[in-house]
Amino acid sequence: MQTIKYNMIQRIQTVYLLLATIGSGGLIFVFDLWKNVEGISFFVIDAFNSGNTWLLMMAVLFFISAFLTFFTIFLFKNRKLQFVLGRLSILINFILLGVLIYFSQNLSGETIVSEKGIGLVIPILSIVLVVLANRAIKRDEELVKSVDRLR
Repeated sequence: MQTIKYNMIQRIQTVYLLLATIGSGGLIFVFDLWKNVEGISFFVIDAFNSGNTWLLMMAVLFFISAFLTFFTIFLFKNRKLQFVLGRLSILINFILLGVLIYFSQNLSGETIVSEKGIGLVIPILSIVLVVLANRAIKRDEELVKSVDRLR
């Protein structure tokens, strides 16, 4: 039984979901989102001290996205739920991308964001990785259905 569990964990969708988890939960501490006028880098963790509700929501969405993709890895026995949670993760990352674009294209000009950071690409990376994982999950589901039809 242990061998079956190990074989299910080493699927390609697990790699994609793990990379999306590392992106949403780990790279946010490495890459800055933007630099303000004084040249101070703004990381996701700085949003908790900002007092701004939208920035706080952005930080929470990063962590929800990371948790959801990590949790989805272990649902390999329930591929349909794994697929649905992948779509939910994509939706969360699109909302996160919208919030990030709002702050990077601040309405009043150069007051908050002076230089965009590479961290703004993290939700796009997560979306691409989860889409690839969902395609692999769908392929596995179709393979199982085709084998069931042969029986």
